[in-house]
Amino acid sequence: MLDKLQIVKQRFDEVSDLIIQPDIISDQKRYVQLNKEYKDLGKVVKKAKEYETLLGNIEEAKEIISDGSDAEMVEMAKMEMNDAQERIPVLEDEIKFLLIPQDPEDSKNAVVELRAGTGGDEASIFAGDLFRMYNKYCESKGWKVSIVDYSEGTNGGFKEIQFEVTGEDVYGTLKFEAGVHRVQRVPQTETQGRVHTSAATCMVFPEAEEFDVEIDPKDVRIDFFCSS
Repeated sequence: MLDKLQIVKQRFDEVSDLIIQPDIISDQKRYVQLNKEYKDLGKVVKKAKEYETLLGNIEEAKEIISDGSDAEMVEMAKMEMNDAQERIPVLEDEIKFLLIPQDPEDSKNAVVELRAGTGGDEASIFAGDLFRMYNKYCESKGWKVSIVDYSEGTNGGFKEIQFEVTGEDVYGTLKFEAGVHRVQRVPQTETQGRVHTSAATCMVFPEAEEFDVEIDPKDVRIDFFCSS
């Protein structure tokens, strides 16, 4: 574990130096890639420092316990060592998770589309409920939601709605929401208390960045016309 963390720390120091170089700053694509790597490595380095501190605390506690000259200090050392030993396995799992290679798309913003499915008016109400749920969730994560387009349904619902979500690791979180969502309940429009099943589809796309699309000038044909 420590050997892997040392390699990460070395790469973090390298990237830290690179992102302040003028030639890197002037290359937007390269700068964005390195800045993303810097943030990801920074999360691991932060955990690594905590891990090393805990290992150091355990060794210090062992020395105090071994010395045994001060009963009060020995008791405090035992408590500190127990706390550190309980924290280390949890921290190791967190570090292992951070070391798993991520999909490069995960860090991007996302465009989400909700569309009412089967269920008539209740389906559009359900789509509206889903939008408000996602909106509240995004607010709790500190993400920004911007509505791109929508078609209103009944009772505050939507036949369809597209919205953009901007923030950190948005697509990597929301991509798992894609698919068909169903609900069984007594609709607001139901007067006889019957339970209805309604559905809405959710599609999640990573936002394309400017340099994701590269057009070779030789593939472009330009025609000039003069009006008569």
